[in-house]
Amino acid sequence: MSGLRVIPTWRQGQERLYVCATDGRSVAWYDREAGRVNLLSEDLRQDVLTALGPFLTGPVAVGPPPVPTPAELARLTLHPDDDLAPNRPGEALLIALDRDPKAAHRLRTDPRRRALAVEQRTGDALELLEGGGWRTLHSVPLPGGDRIHHLVIGPGGLFAVRSLDARRQRVLVADPMVTVGRRDARPLLRRVRADAARASYALTAEVRPVLVLVEPARLETTVPPRGIRILADTDLPGLARLGGLLKPADVEALHAMARDRHIWSRV
Repeated sequence: MSGLRVIPTWRQGQERLYVCATDGRSVAWYDREAGRVNLLSEDLRQDVLTALGPFLTGPVAVGPPPVPTPAELARLTLHPDDDLAPNRPGEALLIALDRDPKAAHRLRTDPRRRALAVEQRTGDALELLEGGGWRTLHSVPLPGGDRIHHLVIGPGGLFAVRSLDARRQRVLVADPMVTVGRRDARPLLRRVRADAARASYALTAEVRPVLVLVEPARLETTVPPRGIRILADTDLPGLARLGGLLKPADVEALHAMARDRHIWSRV
C-alpha cells in the first residue's frame, strides 16, 4: 500500500507514532518506549516498516497488538463522560470558578482560588509518583456533593488524600480536631477517615486516609492520630518508597474500576 502517513500523538505522557492510510484509518502504530511496531494487518508489514523507517530507533519487535488486559478493556468500554481519569487537580473548583468567577466579596480574594492552588500543588506532587507505578485520580465525586480530593493507587496500597491550606501557620492536631493558626478547630480527621471508608466500600479494598498540609510552618500533635497519615506536601515523594502490597496488574485493575463515575454513586 502506498501513501501511508506517520502521525505522532501523545498518550498518557508517552509518544506513539500512528501509521495511517490515505482514508485516515490506522494500520499500525510504533511504541518507541516499548520498541514495538503493532500491525493491524500482516499484509502491510513491509509498507509500514518502510513508512516508519526514518523514525525507528534501534531494533524493534513487529507483530499484532497484544491482547488487552481486563483493565484496558474496562477503560475502552467506559463512556468519556463517566471517565474520571482526565480530571485535573481541583477539577470541581475549576468548574465552579468557571461558572461563577466573581469573588465572594469585593474586598478580599475569592477563597476558592487559594483552595484550588492547594489542591493543584498536592495533585502535581502526586502525579510525579506515576513513574514508580502509581496512579492518581482527582476530584472524585461522592453523593451529597462531597468529593475525595485525590485518590492514589500504587504498589504501597490505596490512599484517600485531602489537602489542607496551612500556609506559614502552626497546625495543631488533637484527634479528631485540627487547628490551623488562629482559625477555629475543626474535626477534620473525622472527614478524612470518612472519605477513606467510602472509597473502601466503593472499591472493596482497604483505602487509607491521608491529610496533606500545604506549606505548614510546623505541626504539633497531642497524641499520634489513629490510623491516618499526616504529611506536609514536601513529604509526598516518600509515598513512592512504599511497596509490597499491590502488583502492577492489581494497580491497573483498581485504577480502571475507580475511574468509572458510576462506582462512586452508591457510597
